[in-house]
Amino acid sequence: MTIKPLLDRVVLKTVEAEETTKSGIILTASAKEKPEIAEVVAVGPGGKVDGAEVEMFVRVGDKVITAKYAGTEVKVDGVEYSIVRQSDILAVVE
Repeated sequence: MTIKPLLDRVVLKTVEAEETTKSGIILTASAKEKPEIAEVVAVGPGGKVDGAEVEMFVRVGDKVITAKYAGTEVKVDGVEYSIVRQSDILAVVE
């Protein structure tokens, strides 16, 4: 099954968080925060959203930083994805 986003939506796959800190402390699952960096898996076509024309700036394969609690989480074929609006993406990581 594939996910095809509509309008200004983007499908993201979360990049796994570090298991240890830079100083070598191992983090438990409860101590980890929700990762904010994700990889773009699919991009909607853009178009008219709320009466304004939206151009899509992100591309499949981009690594992006999202707003902390943005989007809707879904699980497809055992893989977790987030579906967000392009406006919830704060930056592209290069």
